[in-house]
Amino acid sequence: MNLTGIGLYTLQEAEKLTGAKAREVSRWLFGYSFKDGHSLPLWTTQLAELDEKVIGFRDLLELRVVKAFRSHNVPLRVIRVAIENAKAMFGTDYPLTANRFLTDGKTVFYEALMGHGEIELTDLLRRQLVFEHIVRPELYAGIEFAADGHAKRWFPLRHNHAVVLDPEISFGKPVLAEYGVRTDLVVETYEVEKSRKMAASLYGIPISAVDAAIRYERLAA
Repeated sequence: MNLTGIGLYTLQEAEKLTGAKAREVSRWLFGYSFKDGHSLPLWTTQLAELDEKVIGFRDLLELRVVKAFRSHNVPLRVIRVAIENAKAMFGTDYPLTANRFLTDGKTVFYEALMGHGEIELTDLLRRQLVFEHIVRPELYAGIEFAADGHAKRWFPLRHNHAVVLDPEISFGKPVLAEYGVRTDLVVETYEVEKSRKMAASLYGIPISAVDAAIRYERLAA
């Protein structure tokens, strides 16, 4: 399988990047069995044909939105219906991070909630609280969209473009945006050499870029 432009993240990396526990990621994106049956994944991941539990860049960004809704107690069954409705409405397998979701997503979730009798959450949506709190501009502020409306890159630091996740670079791992060097490798080198100057020299980057990598990795830890 050609992984170019797809990205590659383990469950542990997804946990670090989204805040969703690895166990949650596994249950949501790979399904799970219980006493009386089996729960299907929310969607088929980009790397579903591989034997390992790994996900792609689009899966990662969709997962951020799922995690945000679950953090606000939106039932998983409602999220599942909303995703299916949004797929049909937007014509894409990854609707939560399509830029149309910013404008039409409220309707999608309202209908999903109504269909499942979630009265309390529906009332919240009517007052534009739950949706606006979860899908407010901050959740999408770091996403760069392609011409087709799909997420292309993600700058994970708010109001800062020093670090980027781009599926075309280093399998989508966090890199210094201006230099394409993985932040974790820069920090590992710094920790071994005990010198920002040496780490900068080894990667051919300025010391300020080493500092940016260190700041990001500490925040993401």
